[in-house]
Amino acid sequence: MYFFLLNLALLDLGCISTTLPKAMANALWDTRAISYQGCAAQVFFFIFMIGAEYFLLTVMAYDRYIAICKPLHYGSVLGSRACAQMAAAAWGSGFLNAVLHTANTFSLPLCQGNAVDQFFCEVPQILKLSCSDAFLREAGALVFSVSLVLGCFVFIVVSYVRIFRALLRMPSQPGRHKAFSTCLPHLAVVSLFVSTAMFTYLKPNSISSPSLDLVVSFLYTVVPPAVNPLIYSMRSQELKNALRLLLSYMLLKHK
Repeated sequence: MYFFLLNLALLDLGCISTTLPKAMANALWDTRAISYQGCAAQVFFFIFMIGAEYFLLTVMAYDRYIAICKPLHYGSVLGSRACAQMAAAAWGSGFLNAVLHTANTFSLPLCQGNAVDQFFCEVPQILKLSCSDAFLREAGALVFSVSLVLGCFVFIVVSYVRIFRALLRMPSQPGRHKAFSTCLPHLAVVSLFVSTAMFTYLKPNSISSPSLDLVVSFLYTVVPPAVNPLIYSMRSQELKNALRLLLSYMLLKHK
């Protein structure tokens, strides 16, 4: 589990580093300029990090399933070699997905200007600038990726259905609570990741606006990677005590 958390932390760091530093630099220098090569690199690394993180969360759901439903087989099923292979598969899947979308997107001619209504380069916004029928190729790639995402989502849901069934069969209340507490951070991270991404890309056009799109994109690109370490750290009693002391101090200060 800790090996997967290390990979998740690296992906969260990479995801934020792909978009936020450039956005902060542009805000500091009061510009929105980015080179064509820089935009392509940003699209590639963002899709790479986001895709690999989602695939890794799917692998972590399987890890929780084996740990709770088949604890006696955990060491044999998820040994160090198996964990390394699954993590490598998550990174590799994200890389191939990023290559596919970046190559398709930047092979299209742009004739609708070069201004993207976002704080970072994003595939849907770039496709709006295309004037070629070749955008159907990227649409096909998007359909493939959506199918893959839905497959992973179904796998996560099925894993947790089996986990909850196993928890309900546990006779010990403390054991049930302890097992559930190991799943709660992962469940929270997946929910935050999926809900923000779904709202970003599936919200109705009637409520869409440049300012709202900007805020929502910030929420799903920056908030989940920034909050994920805090969610997993909440299992630490020392951190809980520190937060209680901080909240108590703030409340007393305002009285």
